[in-house]
Amino acid sequence: MDKIYELAGNKIKVVLEPQLIRVYGNAQLWAYLKGKADRRSERSELLVNTIKADYEQYFGQALAISNASLIVEILVHIYCDYLGLSFNRIVPIKWIRKVVKKLLKRAEVVDCGEKSVDSNRWVWDLLAGSKALFIRILPENLNARNIKQH
Repeated sequence: MDKIYELAGNKIKVVLEPQLIRVYGNAQLWAYLKGKADRRSERSELLVNTIKADYEQYFGQALAISNASLIVEILVHIYCDYLGLSFNRIVPIKWIRKVVKKLLKRAEVVDCGEKSVDSNRWVWDLLAGSKALFIRILPENLNARNIKQH
């Protein structure tokens, strides 16, 4: 089921499927996460709580992924997207930019699945204890240089 969550004036696209959510790392999500670490922390929690509540209402059961694990997975994808877009702005070598562009396609859509459907859920669960670090390292204004167009 496709959903658009309007949070703080930003339209965040999410797809809900059994045992899986897909969060689209578009410019709206970047804008939503703009600000200091404490604000990003609050907004990350609100986003994840909103998605999980909707998931539970729609499927009749809770999504079996911790908030911290979801937040870390989303933030790491966004940060990789940010780094790749920044890299492509400064590297003039076309073939390298093409490779990075292919990687960016994977970073833009964050597939967050339960352990039974997501073979790397253990990585995000392991990193979940470092959620505060990932929140802090994300730039305050990801799109200050207007690198995310859509």
